[in-house]
Amino acid sequence: MTRRAAREARAEVDASLGARVVSRTPLLYTHGPDLSLDRPAHVRAGSALTRLGCGRLAVVQDDASFLGLVDPETQACTGLPLPADGGVRLFDDTRGNKKRKLDLEACILTADGAMLAFGSGSTSTRERIVRVKDDHVEVVDAGALYAAMRAERSFSGSSLNVEGAALVGDDVVFFQRGNGGEPGALDATARVSVDALLAYLDRRGPPPALRGVVGWDLGVSADGVRITFTDGAVAPGGSLAFLACAEASPDVTRDGPVSAVCIGRLDDRARECRIGVVIDEHDAPLLDKTEGLLFAAERRAWVVVDKDDPAAPSELLVLELGPGWR
Repeated sequence: MTRRAAREARAEVDASLGARVVSRTPLLYTHGPDLSLDRPAHVRAGSALTRLGCGRLAVVQDDASFLGLVDPETQACTGLPLPADGGVRLFDDTRGNKKRKLDLEACILTADGAMLAFGSGSTSTRERIVRVKDDHVEVVDAGALYAAMRAERSFSGSSLNVEGAALVGDDVVFFQRGNGGEPGALDATARVSVDALLAYLDRRGPPPALRGVVGWDLGVSADGVRITFTDGAVAPGGSLAFLACAEASPDVTRDGPVSAVCIGRLDDRARECRIGVVIDEHDAPLLDKTEGLLFAAERRAWVVVDKDDPAAPSELLVLELGPGWR
């Protein structure tokens, strides 16, 4: 039997932490497709967001080996290619190569301006970390780190699926997503030392130890689907925030329909969590799978949508946040 996280904490509903979509922009590459790079016309599967030192937003993708670099004022979007796999940078069921994708699902920006994008760890090929600094790209095999995450069953539950990360002081907080119908599926957070993580990536030390593991019960949607983490972020003022969806997916590697999108705030040390609902431009529940969260100001945030359709561009949404985010 899978051991669940000790002292699982339950989220409390707080309507003041809800949010409303006020704009959406499809992420189309300014220069169109480029067959020589295996680049399509658009960002395909946005999964995480950060803001680089140059001011551009970096959109991490889970099934395309490109970073989408977006000007937040004009929404102009360019693509920074990541290393190709035998000349291939796009991965999906149509090509029959989905199992080879990096599956980058989370990212942070370190103090020296480097972006780290983390694979989900849901399969052995998804245990890599991409480091980008000043357009220099490095892919690091982090199998030992993911093995440690998987071995800590109070964090990984039945299937490891890292979907979010946030840099808080000297720690990286990882968000495990327990989507899918498997017994023992678990949402959890855990901390590692950022200095130890960087030393490990530089091959100067062992993988960092997980600390402060907390399991979270985020509730269920109106149709009974569990709400699960899709990203983590740091809110203005330094508190931990998260994005979550109720997605009826059969397991951690397959997609499903979304019946609710939520945003919330948590304190992993106090084991406290509050959660609100995100509504769309028409005041109906948002039903897009939102996977990346980045705060723009005290009452504004960006989120990126994964359409789960290679032919459809991801969208960058602007959220107006409720009064509880003051």
